[in-house]
Amino acid sequence: MWPHCKRTNSNFLHLHGNRAAGVLVGHPFDTVKVRLQVQNASKPLYRGTFHCFQSIIRQESMFGLYKGIGSPMMGLTFINAIVFGVQGNAMRMLGRDTPTNQFLAGAAAGAIQCVICCPMELAKTRMQMQGSGEKKSSRKMYKNSVDCLLRIYRREGVRGINRGMVTTFVRETPGFGIYFLAYDVLTRQLGCEPDDRYLIPKLLFAGGLAGMASWLSTYPVDVIKSRLQADGVGGVNQYGGIADCVRQSVRKEGYVVFTRGLTSTLLRAFPVNAATFATVALVLMYARGPEQGAGDCEAASQPAGRHPQGQAQAQTSGL
Repeated sequence: MWPHCKRTNSNFLHLHGNRAAGVLVGHPFDTVKVRLQVQNASKPLYRGTFHCFQSIIRQESMFGLYKGIGSPMMGLTFINAIVFGVQGNAMRMLGRDTPTNQFLAGAAAGAIQCVICCPMELAKTRMQMQGSGEKKSSRKMYKNSVDCLLRIYRREGVRGINRGMVTTFVRETPGFGIYFLAYDVLTRQLGCEPDDRYLIPKLLFAGGLAGMASWLSTYPVDVIKSRLQADGVGGVNQYGGIADCVRQSVRKEGYVVFTRGLTSTLLRAFPVNAATFATVALVLMYARGPEQGAGDCEAASQPAGRHPQGQAQAQTSGL
């Protein structure tokens, strides 16, 4: 789905830079999300999204919002490479650029990148929860994300660093599929053609809504994943597994538990995903050049009937 260009490395660097910027902008919202998802319902530290933001800044400084950012920044390149490669190859294997195939290709990409995503998010979650409500934590269990994974590995082995793998798989597989499906359907309905003067605003809108749709479709699973990955930080495991986590969470907090941190997630999802797709479109336009790629790019061979904007759809989400 990507055009074969002489500037492919430049394209990837631009896209990677965009994703890195997305992580920097979106990570504070993610920290708030995780804190709200995992906090003790009987003794809550935070009353809601904005109170959580204020409390973290007041008690832990601005740096508190960026706890655990090292993990997603390190995993960014690997996840980008996996998702770009798998989604693009899956679309070529499926042959036709249809909404169904977009879903299948996206789901395949989401499933395979779990190998990197799960340990990455485990370290991120543990770091985000460390020293909650403390300006200077008197006892730091982990120095950084790498130290976090090494300590978990020494104590629990490979199984330990893959804690939450099942819930990550259940979240990422349909989540990526719905993301690519929603983006494909929206861009078709909006009529995103290469010569459209409103192409970028339309891509911003479609990308933002696609990101929100993806998160809404799998958010309850994300709550359980966060709780399982944060479990056992003090040495005592509260949950016996996925079913036990769901059962205890619903019994203590009701079904509203599955919406904990959703506001923060949606506030992050729209701008980050909108910016991702807009940047991708701009990079592809730059790569093709003013004469639609004459001399610089040769479009990948595509079956007849392929949608004109299909080339701009093999992107990873900002999930």
